[in-house]
Amino acid sequence: MDRALTVDDLVLAGIALAAGLLLAFLSRGMLRWLAGHAKRTRWSGDDVLVDALRAVVPWAAIAGGAAAAAAVLPLTKTVQHHTNQCLKVLLIFAVTVSVARVVAGLVQSVTQSRSGVAGSATIFVNITRVLVLSIGFLVMLQTLGISIAPLLTALGVGGLAVALALQDTLANLFAGVHILASKTVQPGDYIQLSSGEEGYVVDINWRQTTVRQLSNNLVVIPNGQLAKTNMTNYTRPEQQLTVLVQVGVGYDSDLDHVERVTHEVITETMTEITGAVPDHEPAIRFHTFGDSRIGFTVILGVGEFSDQFRIKHEFVKRLHRRYREEGIRIPAPARTVALQQGAVVIPQQRVTDEMSAGLPHTD
Repeated sequence: MDRALTVDDLVLAGIALAAGLLLAFLSRGMLRWLAGHAKRTRWSGDDVLVDALRAVVPWAAIAGGAAAAAAVLPLTKTVQHHTNQCLKVLLIFAVTVSVARVVAGLVQSVTQSRSGVAGSATIFVNITRVLVLSIGFLVMLQTLGISIAPLLTALGVGGLAVALALQDTLANLFAGVHILASKTVQPGDYIQLSSGEEGYVVDINWRQTTVRQLSNNLVVIPNGQLAKTNMTNYTRPEQQLTVLVQVGVGYDSDLDHVERVTHEVITETMTEITGAVPDHEPAIRFHTFGDSRIGFTVILGVGEFSDQFRIKHEFVKRLHRRYREEGIRIPAPARTVALQQGAVVIPQQRVTDEMSAGLPHTD
């Protein structure tokens, strides 16, 4: 026969609950201090650990206080058993959520450190979070005395039907895993697809890849389509790249003088403009006898894809100004049209059009 509830039992239970609440409050304050200290360190893993502890330690303290209070009260075995079961489930839930947060945070920090510029590959983060939560859910069922063997069997049988119904989704999932595992595309890379889409890869999740264009618009591409299309990655195998600028000078120009002046402008641009590569060896290559000019190519080095527009802009301005100072002529395209009178009758409208276009003509 169970003994009766006394005032001493209530006092002891109240003390146990109060101790649990006080411990939760103190641990929360201490962990807040640790979080501030962790933010000042370079390693992001300590931020993840402290953040997870802030979620589990206060709840563990409250659950411990409630368990101690239940232990001192004269409860029946059935009530005591159910109370312990509920407290265990609460504690397992808090630990599972914290572990999932820790693992997902560590995976995210690793993907960010290896990916480079922007964002993280959330496909790995989501997969690890789902796995940890699933394991925690199975542990809770086992704690409650529910056999998980039939559940696993049902999941195995039903998984086939789900896989058939979600073929496209699973194809995108495995395509995303394959893309990241092969390291052909990583968040932060600048890519261009054969269909014309281009931009920085912001994220690769379980279904799609998000690309941010230079205009700051987002393009969403299914992983399966990305894995099958032809693609140019301007960030790999290295981020630095070369850009070509086409220039032309008149036939009366001294090409040695042109080459020397152009080389000086390249050196000035590579040294002063942000995003240029100062140690890149500039190259000037004459290649074409054109209709009105001698054409050549200037090869510049840039740090990454989007830098090329600013560097081309500054280089063209400086080269044009310097050519004017040096008397180097950049001829405009011209075409001379000779019309033989009497041999061909030219309609008046055509002559008028040629006159309005500034072309040579005869009356």
